[in-house]
Amino acid sequence: MMRSPLTTEPLLHMGPVTISTPVIVAWAIIACLAIGAALLTRKLPVAPSRVQTVLELLVETIDAQIRDTMQTAPASYRALIGTLFLFVLAANWSSLLPGVEPPTAHLETDAALALLVLLATVAYGVRSRGLRGYLATFAEPTWVMIPLNIVEQLTRTFSLVVRLFGNVMSGVFVIGIVLSLAGLLVPIPLMALDLLTGAVQAYIFAVLAMVFIGAAVGETPHPADNNQKEHA
Repeated sequence: MMRSPLTTEPLLHMGPVTISTPVIVAWAIIACLAIGAALLTRKLPVAPSRVQTVLELLVETIDAQIRDTMQTAPASYRALIGTLFLFVLAANWSSLLPGVEPPTAHLETDAALALLVLLATVAYGVRSRGLRGYLATFAEPTWVMIPLNIVEQLTRTFSLVVRLFGNVMSGVFVIGIVLSLAGLLVPIPLMALDLLTGAVQAYIFAVLAMVFIGAAVGETPHPADNNQKEHA
């Protein structure tokens, strides 16, 4: 019998802190990504290897998406957006490992990711506009909109949680039900579809994070635009 996705059973206790299986899986994913990044980027040769070429292509793709979405230079946002994308992607695809339930199929993981995006939105907004300037955005276009703008900020964060949780959890449920009814071979096409769904959800989560942060930062002149103005 499948457990409710709204509940998690404790796996171990560290003093007063209860550690559940999704937390262990999330830690394992973080460790694998960190170790993999350290090993793959250590002593990069001048002539790029195939692995280095793939990594550079990934970074360039993330940079291009940041430029297109946020209309700003990607350097300040590359680490956050790239990490969010890779973690959500790895977490979604972890469901393909036997006996592993993706941490993104649990509300607490998705809530933590959405909270991270919210904190990053506030931090980048304050850094770009200053504290007073960022708080002033809640009064746009008029001070009457302050309550609505605050509610919008909270509902956007909640929508990140619901969207990621609903899509990942539904995929896990469908594959689990088909697997219990039809055996091992039949769910293979659904698992391939789950790969695609996991990638799409990771992309959407990263893009929405860019949109929210970009809205808080406001219009930032692109370096190319600055160069054109200097030459004019």
